Amino acid sequence: MILGSIIIKAESDCMADKQNSAISTNGTFGPFLFARGSDDKTARLAALVVTPEGADPAEFRIMGQDIVTPTKLANRFGRHYWRYDFELPVASDAHYSFDIETYYVNTDLTHDLRIGFVSCNGQEDGDLDRPLADRNALWIDLAREHRKRPFSLLLHGGDQIYADGVWGCHPDIVTWKKTRRQQKLAADFTPEMRNSVLKFYLEHYLEIYGQPQISHILARVPSLMMWDDHDIFDGWGSHKKWFHDSMVAKGMFACAREAFCLMQLCTVPDELPQKILDRSGQSLGWRTDFPGFSVIAPDLRSERTPHAIMGEHGWRDMIATLDTIPEHHRILLMSSVPVIGPRLSLVEAILHLMPSAQKYEDDLRDQWQSRWHRKEWCRFLETIEDVVVKGGYDMTLLSGEIHVATRGTFETHGKSIHQLVASGISHTAPPVAFARALGLLAWIGDNPLPGRPTKLKPLPGRIGTYCAARNYLTLDRKGENWRANWHLENIGWTPDLTI
Repeated sequence: MILGSIIIKAESDCMADKQNSAISTNGTFGPFLFARGSDDKTARLAALVVTPEGADPAEFRIMGQDIVTPTKLANRFGRHYWRYDFELPVASDAHYSFDIETYYVNTDLTHDLRIGFVSCNGQEDGDLDRPLADRNALWIDLAREHRKRPFSLLLHGGDQIYADGVWGCHPDIVTWKKTRRQQKLAADFTPEMRNSVLKFYLEHYLEIYGQPQISHILARVPSLMMWDDHDIFDGWGSHKKWFHDSMVAKGMFACAREAFCLMQLCTVPDELPQKILDRSGQSLGWRTDFPGFSVIAPDLRSERTPHAIMGEHGWRDMIATLDTIPEHHRILLMSSVPVIGPRLSLVEAILHLMPSAQKYEDDLRDQWQSRWHRKEWCRFLETIEDVVVKGGYDMTLLSGEIHVATRGTFETHGKSIHQLVASGISHTAPPVAFARALGLLAWIGDNPLPGRPTKLKPLPGRIGTYCAARNYLTLDRKGENWRANWHLENIGWTPDLTI
């Protein structure tokens, strides 16, 4: 066992060394690859490259031939943000080159394929203090899997960064957080505060994406991303309404949104890509189509309030896009917080009687299962039910957020809708006692729709409902059949789950 650990450690160190080439030594970050959809002939892609101000990016060439001219998206804090829009032919060995490096991309999603799903890429405290080989152990493993059998798509289900350190980015932000309610409401969001907050978000993205184990994957596997609260700050949208109405909180959200557009959508706020459903940009939910399946990610943060998860624009556009899915497509629906979860009303009732514990209320309000969102949760389940039962589509729910791995089913009219939860790829696992406590709540159960039960279940080959280990998820399509597998740190792969 000791020898095996030494070998694994050596492989990890070697991989980290090799992946250092993903970032050049001249201050350039990227390329970071983003999916824009594909058909049976062409894959549409975008690549983000960040260079020092005044420096032109290196040559970008597709299939060793055509040179792609970039669009300058923004100039922020001494850096240029460039986007390359390009297409690659559908092939297992499609490639592009940037500078002296060639990146192979498996663009063939027409038949058998492999998709990865990750979430919670960080932690609230001490995230960047950890040795990278430890922090990114599962990213290293993901790269190893990619070499064995390439991924064609990587879905990021939320908390791509943990930006909670934003509260320390400027003295006035530090002071504001400590003041009383009336002082908070009276305070302006000054230009100096805005610059510090926006710079923090953008620099933090680069600190995370620029880690060699992560940038290696982001350059070779096209990503689709949807944010969650830690991409803004912990509990965004679930705090008191007056807090979110303050000028400082609104200003911080606007900065987080601009950084999200640049670093997760590869765009700027006033030029949203076509995949964004709400053209006004009030909600940043999106849909992207591929041969035989569509990926949909509602935005559960932009319009969130203590009493609503999605908001008017998000609901309108999600329902509208579900009505136009191509026939026979499978739907992969990403909900950053799990749609199927334990009975939280009991916990909320207990916290209501314990003033000292009410600081955790926003964490519970983040969930669909909160008593504050019960009607909206039922509406969401009924919407899913209509698509599957009346529309005849197969649907799989993908979620992260809770720092453990689990799965669940929604049984309706003889059909099983699977929910797969993978969280987190780098967030440290919670204590086993925490997972057991969640399992007890899951055992109590919560069925909001009479006669159509939702149920949490252990992962294949496991006993407890929740697995307290860092993890990521893979989805495989072979022919008409789909299966899911979790990779659990220090445990290994789960057996196949047919979905």
